[in-house]
Amino acid sequence: MENKETRREKHFVLVHGACHGAWCSYRVVTLLKSSDYKVTALDMAASGVHPKQAQELNSIVEYVEPLFEFLEGLPQEEKVILVGHSMGGLCLSIAMERFPEKVDVAVFAAAIMPGPELSFHSIREQRARALKFSMGSAYAFDDGPARPPTALFLGHDLLSSKMYQLSPPEDLTLASYLMRPSRLYPDQAKMKEEVAVTGGKYGAVRRVYIVRDQDLIVTEDMQRWMVEMNPPDEVKVISGSDHMVMFSKPHELCRALGEIAERYCS
Repeated sequence: MENKETRREKHFVLVHGACHGAWCSYRVVTLLKSSDYKVTALDMAASGVHPKQAQELNSIVEYVEPLFEFLEGLPQEEKVILVGHSMGGLCLSIAMERFPEKVDVAVFAAAIMPGPELSFHSIREQRARALKFSMGSAYAFDDGPARPPTALFLGHDLLSSKMYQLSPPEDLTLASYLMRPSRLYPDQAKMKEEVAVTGGKYGAVRRVYIVRDQDLIVTEDMQRWMVEMNPPDEVKVISGSDHMVMFSKPHELCRALGEIAERYCS
């Protein structure tokens, strides 16, 4: 049996979804640390307490820059377990392409999971057919109403009915205070180039997908479709969870993450 010091070297890095921040991982961070894991929850640019504003971001790469900086700053021999929630999966994919040598395993928690043969554009189109972000959402049109929207803000109706519907009410209240607008990037050609991944880099990193069966934002059908189109090394299922698995099923999520750490990290 491994000793506690060995376990402490297993380092989880948590990446939030759109409009959220590191704050949404507070339950998971506490539980993982109580099991003697090392944990880092990051704010992406213009999220959480990060000082930038959404309108200052010019590309998805700028949004993911805090994760790049963190991985660049790791000791040469250290690897981490990346965990991405929802749109955080896109951040993971970009980071895996740039820093495959820094990642032991990447965990996609009902997250967007593009791959070498599954583009982000295809995922977005598939998702758009199944879901419309109209109810309880607001868009910013910084370039004028005739141009594409530049930011998205998730309103209380959407949060309560489709994202946090099975989560504790206090966490919904917390979210209503801490949510920030999420930048949208109208330059689709630039976006396509920035999020492209390859088999030699992204494909060299082991992946685990965590399915949630009561998710109304990234539906189970959508999750299963991504798994089929871009097969990971393993699929786990957390039953009875809404989109915010870190709130609705934190203990189950931490148990799954612990199993992943034990299996994939020597």
